[in-house]
Amino acid sequence: MTVRATGIGSFPGDTQRDFDEAVALVLGELGGDEHGLPFLPEVPGRGAPAGMIGRTLGLVTGLDVDLQPGGWRLTGTSGAPAIDQRRARSQFAQDLDGLEERASDHAGPFKVQVTGPWTLAANVERPRGDRILADHGGRRELAQALAEAVTDHLADVRRRLPAATELILQIDEPALPAVLAAAVPTASGFGRHRAIHPPEASQALEWVIAAATEAGATPWVHCCAPDVPIGLLRGAGARGVMVDLGLLDATGHDAAGEALEAGDTIALGIVPTTDDATGDAPLVERVRRWLDMLGLDPEQVGGSLVISPACGLAGATPGWSRRALELSRLVARSLDG
Repeated sequence: MTVRATGIGSFPGDTQRDFDEAVALVLGELGGDEHGLPFLPEVPGRGAPAGMIGRTLGLVTGLDVDLQPGGWRLTGTSGAPAIDQRRARSQFAQDLDGLEERASDHAGPFKVQVTGPWTLAANVERPRGDRILADHGGRRELAQALAEAVTDHLADVRRRLPAATELILQIDEPALPAVLAAAVPTASGFGRHRAIHPPEASQALEWVIAAATEAGATPWVHCCAPDVPIGLLRGAGARGVMVDLGLLDATGHDAAGEALEAGDTIALGIVPTTDDATGDAPLVERVRRWLDMLGLDPEQVGGSLVISPACGLAGATPGWSRRALELSRLVARSLDG
């Protein structure tokens, strides 16, 4: 079975040309053989509408938001979306047009990313202040609106990439561990939001994951933070979990091993996200030692293993963003050897 390589999503830059170059880079490094899993890049340096929160809110048609100095906020109205949400929607459509132009005949798997319901709830404000996380009804409405947006988005991507053999939806949830641990600060900064209990956390994820599955995509969840709840994510229906290997504790290592044994995907973030002299050989050895520690046979679990940078590459130099994808691909090929 083939070990694959991919990226998390973000790239450096602040112009549309930087996005176009990122698409060309991804397709060039990861679109050429069975070891590569290309994906839709993100260039958040273009402004808030191009960031992970704004981009996803641009897809959500069931809720209207605007951009305030403190970040994104629900408007509390049901009229035309505010200018910043329209800008996010337009820019994302332009990005998809650029992807379609370059990859409409791509005949392998392809990955796209959205921000998950809990990271949105922890970052988007209610109309009268504080995060949606503080409002039970608001949390529910947001997750359901996101599920509807996922259905429409995947249909659009499928139309644009008709030859793709598999669509993978990466759901970004960097804030989920903090949400579960009551570690998200309130608006005043003097308190913390109450912990969300696992059953509610799982239900919101289930709605989004089910929407992806029903749309014919394979759902993965990405969380490059400590205390990744791998068991909760898999229980909610995720068929892949993307982690930063350097942040896993003993429980996380065991949970990742169980996922691999069960045939679910684990994407190991091992390639540095900023300039580093590391070559591929030490990274290959690191993965092999990790599998040996877990008592797993590389030949048996290789088809469920993906290699990636530890997190996004928005803070990298353009040269390192290219090198990071190259290293990911080299490591994946070497593990197959």
